[in-house]
Amino acid sequence: MLFCYIYLKIKVRRQLFPNIFWVMEKYVFRKYNKEYLDFFKSEKKKLSRALGATARIEHVGSTAISNLGGKGILDIAVGVLKSKMAAAKKQLEQAGYEFRESASYPERLFFRIDYPYKNRKRRVHIHLMILNSQDFQGMIGFRQYLLNHPEAIEEYIKIKKAGVRYTLGDGQKYRKYKEKFIKNIVKKAVYF
Repeated sequence: MLFCYIYLKIKVRRQLFPNIFWVMEKYVFRKYNKEYLDFFKSEKKKLSRALGATARIEHVGSTAISNLGGKGILDIAVGVLKSKMAAAKKQLEQAGYEFRESASYPERLFFRIDYPYKNRKRRVHIHLMILNSQDFQGMIGFRQYLLNHPEAIEEYIKIKKAGVRYTLGDGQKYRKYKEKFIKNIVKKAVYF
């Protein structure tokens, strides 16, 4: 019931005030949008200019999987040599990406940037990691497994939708809700 109330409140607010730039609603489930690929290509060009040719830039997360759907946040894994991590961090900050220390740890630095888009924000998350590290390979493996297993996509859609209803915007609970599924897919991806 509370979920319906929140959804209706947001919908009415947008109808009454369509020209106001609203804060991003993070933990919602949106249908897959074919524009995600174009957004990624554009962001990849920007990242390549900032980081150079040695960085491996991969589209990961829900927006990389046709028909998956999700929050609509573009997730990008960037792999660099361990010796280049500090320089890459600085280059990303200079290019306008906001470093989020609270969401980072030494082997995986987290950045974000928001762009105005259709009275909302288009959010991009950058996961800067050591090239070919376990984290990097896990993200790529997860994506590849889903791309090759439509039944896993259907299961993940159900989990994501239930997670949105259950967690009501609590990011930590939302990630925890999906954690078991993700870990199982990453394990399977190793053998895939």
